[in-house]
Amino acid sequence: MLSETEYAPYFEQYIQLVPYKEKSLLAYLLDSQKDFDTLLRTLPNEKHNFAYKQGKWTLKELIQHTIDTERVFCYRALCFARNDQTPLPGFDQDVFVQNDNANERNYFDLLDEMNILRKSTIQLYKSFSDDALLRVGIASNNKMSVRALGYLFSGHQMHHLNIIKERYL
Repeated sequence: MLSETEYAPYFEQYIQLVPYKEKSLLAYLLDSQKDFDTLLRTLPNEKHNFAYKQGKWTLKELIQHTIDTERVFCYRALCFARNDQTPLPGFDQDVFVQNDNANERNYFDLLDEMNILRKSTIQLYKSFSDDALLRVGIASNNKMSVRALGYLFSGHQMHHLNIIKERYL
């Protein structure tokens, strides 16, 4: 069972979206990606560069943010699983979005990239032993387990899917 000591309090907003007692971590990774991709592929073209409010991200930027976050966190999971004790830096999501060029990219290429990335994340997590999943490292001055990062991928995606449903549709 996932413990609150395996992640920083900030991540509770994402972790709580994943009822991790019901399914395996890998099942959530598959399901959350399927839900994310299914909804986003059905949206009309005029929504692709839509932001629900001035200063908020477009759908393309939101997808790129999800990709970037998963990449950064996969690196963290790999380091922690391999028992590298080097504290890892944080990242500024807003700086990433300001420099990501997402709005110039093809919307469906972004969705394809997210699908490929999630398949890679799943393969990475399949490679981890039970012991590796429990290893803890430091990132952004906070402790995080490999297992919590895995659930965080799904919770983060679910969080943004909820925002899309509430504010972009």
